[in-house]
Amino acid sequence: MSESPHFHRKYSYHHHEKKGLFQAIDIHDISVKRSRLQYFLCYFWIVVFLTSSILVMTKVLRIGSIWSITLCFLLAKLLHYKPVKKESVVIMPAFGVQLETHYWSGRVIHRFVPISKILKPVLNECVTPITCYWSLALVLRDEDELMLAFQKLQPPVNMLVPVWKALCAATECKETNST
Repeated sequence: MSESPHFHRKYSYHHHEKKGLFQAIDIHDISVKRSRLQYFLCYFWIVVFLTSSILVMTKVLRIGSIWSITLCFLLAKLLHYKPVKKESVVIMPAFGVQLETHYWSGRVIHRFVPISKILKPVLNECVTPITCYWSLALVLRDEDELMLAFQKLQPPVNMLVPVWKALCAATECKETNST
């Protein structure tokens, strides 16, 4: 197993290559550098801040119902928030690509794409009014939309390039550099 880590302030990249009987399995992991304790402390301080502000507002300004509704909304949002621990791209050249999303809760979402369905992996620059980031997507045969390799995370381009090159090699398409 060979491993080549890339580090970033928010993400870390690890490349694993496992040799099997018939082929090599290429695993690319991009993980978030936060721990469960950091998430818990963040949620704890949000709840403390919200409850203390509600208590102050209900005593001083007598506007308890607005703050109660806001608190209920924010707590519901926090309970439905599923922070991502890591996302992986597992490349099996003879079979296909498995995209995995691992959550801190332990839940794992798997998506498998057969190699014959992949036309080309592409690096996209995504521009929004607030930010600009890169994404890695797969152009699929008989599909109208691109499939994002890293749906939840937005890693920097220097972590996406090795995954893109490995996908290009597995799908036997030429690496083209278009500007």
